[in-house]
Amino acid sequence: MAAMATWFLIVIYLAFISLGLPDSLLGAAWPVMRPDLGAPLEAAGMLAMIVAGGTIVSSLASGRLIDKLGTGPITLISCLMTAAALLGFSFAPSLLWFALLAIPLGLGAGAVDAALNHYVATHYEAHHMSWLHCFWGVGATGGPLLISYFIKEHDSWRAGYTAVAIIQVALVTILLATLPLWKKVAAQRSMLRASSRPHHSDASVKGSNKFTAKTDREEDIRPSAQPMRLPGVKMSMLAFLFYCGVETLVGLWGASFLVGARGIPAETAAWWISLYYGGITIGRLITGFITLKVSNRILILVGPLISALGAVLLLLPLPGAITLAGFVLIGFGFAPVYPGLIHETPVRFGRANSAKLIGYQMAVAYTGTTFLPPLFGLLASQAGIGLFPVVSLLLIVLMLLCSEYVNRAIKRKYLIA
Repeated sequence: MAAMATWFLIVIYLAFISLGLPDSLLGAAWPVMRPDLGAPLEAAGMLAMIVAGGTIVSSLASGRLIDKLGTGPITLISCLMTAAALLGFSFAPSLLWFALLAIPLGLGAGAVDAALNHYVATHYEAHHMSWLHCFWGVGATGGPLLISYFIKEHDSWRAGYTAVAIIQVALVTILLATLPLWKKVAAQRSMLRASSRPHHSDASVKGSNKFTAKTDREEDIRPSAQPMRLPGVKMSMLAFLFYCGVETLVGLWGASFLVGARGIPAETAAWWISLYYGGITIGRLITGFITLKVSNRILILVGPLISALGAVLLLLPLPGAITLAGFVLIGFGFAPVYPGLIHETPVRFGRANSAKLIGYQMAVAYTGTTFLPPLFGLLASQAGIGLFPVVSLLLIVLMLLCSEYVNRAIKRKYLIA
């Protein structure tokens, strides 16, 4: 039983690779795609907005779809949609076709994201969430590497999209072969959890703060009729908005900054952006182990500080190696933030409120992904791509301030109560 669940977890990780692969392609390829399509600089932001809009729609509908179809079929259908959209990108003759194909790409991404997060949170231990998002980073890192290779060796960004589409089809084949296991593993994990006493292996839940015990007695048992009015909830939403906005912004516009502001060749810029995603990936792999000893609250504080240091390095007129280190530091600092914020939701606001609030948080996160990078694209088209480090640093600081405000607000509540 345990062995099958462990092996099946690898299938879930592979599925999350398929979620990460498309996320980093557009930003890495855009410096060479743009002249080929005759598109303005800010058009990448428009395409990203369409993808993110589809993601919001499908994530909001994912609960009903999971209840009706199950997690396995939803994941399979979603990956098939993204594979078809990516293959279409490799042949799309104009920006209009890209905009149309961005719709199924976004719809597929949102459904698989929500479905897999829900499945892992329900049937596996909490530290697996960090590793799940680590495998998103594997896909996000591999995308720019493939684009860089095909631009350099074959002078073709289209071939890079074709290669990623083929990888997606291979993952779809694996998901199809394992489709009967989804319900079987879920049933076995539910029986195992029911026969065991509840326990928490993560430091983020086990004694992560002084008010955890009180939330166990109150919000864990009685859900709030108006969870949005709980202390710190709105600022928590803003933390998700700023984090996902800046994470996407760096991936989408980083290569354009390197090419336009630093004069770095497009294939080199794409490779450097892959190292940004590599920083996220390695960081989340490490975070999965660190959470066994260190609380999420500390990681969510230290991570953005590391990212802010990376953004400062991009601001300074330093050698190329230092600029590269700046991107890696930004990614490495981002690593614990999103999984940590998700994991802290039951601790901060009570388990009885967490399901609804996590859904709200993901919707707000996708809103940041939808609007902040395109808004920067408009700003860059008027004021120059050189503002990229300044805006990135500002969003990182705002995200950190919002998260720390939540901690103080909840601490005040339980000190007063």
